[in-house]
Amino acid sequence: MPEVHLERTDELAVITLDNPPMNVLSLEMSQKIAAVVAELETDKSVVAVILTGAGNRAFMAGADIKEFTGFIALQKAGEAATAFDDTMQRLHRLSKPTIAALNGFTLGGGCELALACDFRIAEEQVQIGFPEVKLGLFPGAGGTQRLPRLVGESRAKELILTGESISANKALEIGLVNRVVPAGQAVAAAKDFASVFRERSQVSIGLAKRAIDEGLDGTLDDGLRLEARLFGEVFSAQDVTEGVTAFLEKRAPKFQHR
Repeated sequence: MPEVHLERTDELAVITLDNPPMNVLSLEMSQKIAAVVAELETDKSVVAVILTGAGNRAFMAGADIKEFTGFIALQKAGEAATAFDDTMQRLHRLSKPTIAALNGFTLGGGCELALACDFRIAEEQVQIGFPEVKLGLFPGAGGTQRLPRLVGESRAKELILTGESISANKALEIGLVNRVVPAGQAVAAAKDFASVFRERSQVSIGLAKRAIDEGLDGTLDDGLRLEARLFGEVFSAQDVTEGVTAFLEKRAPKFQHR
């Protein structure tokens, strides 16, 4: 049975995807991920979230192909895609920074889950890609939308239409991942990367994420108006007063995240 483990330590949350042997994405796994993300949204003790895969073979090696026969027979693929999209969007809209620690194969639905995160740190042995066309399919959980926004239209089409995976270093070269680290170091590197968020205001981070994410969904003019509105909103937070006062007093701020 697929499991999603949650560990909180030092203001960080680590979500471990556990569906052996390759941590594939089933509808049940998707629902459990969504439930954990919803729980973390309201947890003020957590400032950043890390996702990784159990074991050392895969972060997530795609969707659970065994479920596809049911999608075909019942003509439910569109509904399933919507359910997967809801999970990805919940993760994407989380107000806290999210980091995918890629510790093995990151394919198909696994790549889509990683794309829903703010940052991706990959171990050097990782292979990343969208092999769906090899089954006569294409990515249906956000891949066709998030990938071109991140790496550009042509690069995205190359990955999706050929179905060929790429190395971690190639992914770094095209901007698909933020960092490449030695094997076995993804989670540690993600925790080190996330440590800076302990020093930041959750209020300002959440509003900045919203400005970026929602701004990308519209025109530049719409995005600028959104930014101005949220900039006004952040000035009503207590953390602004603390941040400005601390700067003038030449000390480190002590944010209360409100």
